[in-house]
Amino acid sequence: MAGRIPQQFIDELISRTDIVELIGEYVPLKKAGREFVACCPFHDEKTPSFTVSPPKQFYHCFGCGAHGTALGFLMEYEHLDFVEAIHELAARANLPVPTEAEQVGKTRKDHSRLYEILERSARWYRRQLREHPAAPHAIDYLKGRGLSGETAAAFGMGFAPPGWSNLLDAFGKDQYHPLLEAGLVVEKENGRGYDRFRNRIMFPIHDDRGRVIGFGGRILDEGTPKYLNSPETAIFHKGEGLYGLYQARKALRKLERILVVEGYMDVISLAQHGIPWSVATLGTATTQAQLRRLFRVVPEVIFCFDGDRAGREAAVRAMENVIPEMREGRHIRFMFLPEGEDPDSLVRKEGPEEFTAKIGNSIAFSEFFFEHLTGQTDMTTIEGRARLVELAKPHIQRLRQGVFRDMMLAKLRELSGTDTVQLRSSGNKTTTKRALRGKKHVKSTPSPLRLIVALLLQCPRLAELAGRPERFQRFSGKGANLLVQLLELLQANPDLNAGAIVERWRDQEEGRYLAKLAGWTPPLEDEASLEAEFLGALIRLEQQLRELRTEELLNKAQQHPLSPAEKDELQRLLSRNGE
Repeated sequence: MAGRIPQQFIDELISRTDIVELIGEYVPLKKAGREFVACCPFHDEKTPSFTVSPPKQFYHCFGCGAHGTALGFLMEYEHLDFVEAIHELAARANLPVPTEAEQVGKTRKDHSRLYEILERSARWYRRQLREHPAAPHAIDYLKGRGLSGETAAAFGMGFAPPGWSNLLDAFGKDQYHPLLEAGLVVEKENGRGYDRFRNRIMFPIHDDRGRVIGFGGRILDEGTPKYLNSPETAIFHKGEGLYGLYQARKALRKLERILVVEGYMDVISLAQHGIPWSVATLGTATTQAQLRRLFRVVPEVIFCFDGDRAGREAAVRAMENVIPEMREGRHIRFMFLPEGEDPDSLVRKEGPEEFTAKIGNSIAFSEFFFEHLTGQTDMTTIEGRARLVELAKPHIQRLRQGVFRDMMLAKLRELSGTDTVQLRSSGNKTTTKRALRGKKHVKSTPSPLRLIVALLLQCPRLAELAGRPERFQRFSGKGANLLVQLLELLQANPDLNAGAIVERWRDQEEGRYLAKLAGWTPPLEDEASLEAEFLGALIRLEQQLRELRTEELLNKAQQHPLSPAEKDELQRLLSRNGE
């Protein structure tokens, strides 16, 4: 649940955060009885269906189903992960975020020294760009690329001077091993080291929290490789990182789309020309991990490639890599530049308006997918159309089950001219669930157990009326286990609100169940009525428990003789059930 951040701190953070005040900074809320309402920030609507409950410290949209706590709202609205949201709320409450001591027998390395040496190195490289005798050559290069000093400073650009040990000499021998661990020093066979980056423009690479995790370096003058990245380290993974994403999120509070380009200079030049929403991969083809990271931030990703053969081949590789991440609600497009141009040169030549217009004319994923495959066969013949089916089916099979895959399959049938194209059966649970959801919902009386949990979320202090939680352990199933845990939690912590309770089970199946119940508002709002409803549900639950236990003992008696204690228990149950 809480990971390395103590649960007690998370509880305190939730209790100190006023969810109405927090959400009110993003959405205009209006008082409506005991709650606040607004048009939902997560889907388009004209009539408000988004409610925020101060007692529960919980929000719920009756239109799209979005719901959660203050932490959940920040994660969804600001596209933060759990730890980032914790730090954001803690900063608002002026609280330092503590971490638990590592568990015995587990080794989770503290990377604070690694972050520190990388940040120090970034500052040192920036200083060299201002002060080193060889810096004018680097500055002339940047000016020749049309970059301003303000833009270079915004991206933290620096300069690694010529020479084998400038960084090593500046930091001293005692920092040799930290620099080696950070990938900034290369060790030779004789055990001595030298600077990895020499005579290069330096591009610090940041994580989502703005910490430097690695560097890219562009050679000045002649030399290879033209671009050099930090090696893989404990905190730098090329298949996961994205250059410029941190700056893009800083520049625009709410990103709508992201342009993926190939070069760091492309990202910086586009930002200077008023297009601050581009990123670059770290010298590799786009991975599924990078795409998942992007889709956490935006619903639309546009890949930008050169218009030559190499660019088309790169686009095909990207298309094949991202297929498992495609689904309804996610949009991928492909943009191809004129031959001989890159984003940097084109935006300087044509200007941001013309460049943005070209982005608008980019090709949708589905269009590029079928365009690529139909180009490999003769669509005027039966054999060619059959070949298309053979080529397309393995790729469509990799798509996640849902509307998008169904529509891609329908398009394949249309192009091939046959309705008989089928995918391998994989138990289409998604379709079955969707069909069930489409049926008219029939209201039913909630089970006593479900009602008890819902009332506890509405008024946590009711837990003190439930008696010993362990008496419900004889129920089988997750619901009974959750009830026992919930009662134990609230009897020990009666001041927790619904938001804090839900956070205890974050990212678990029980958490989704609790979040759904937390959005329910009982028809009776006064505490006396809630108590009466709660006690009545407890009585009905206990009756169910007796009936289940009775049935269990009767079934057992048909198979094996009961023990004297079981016989006495069955006699008591039968007499009570007959009352």
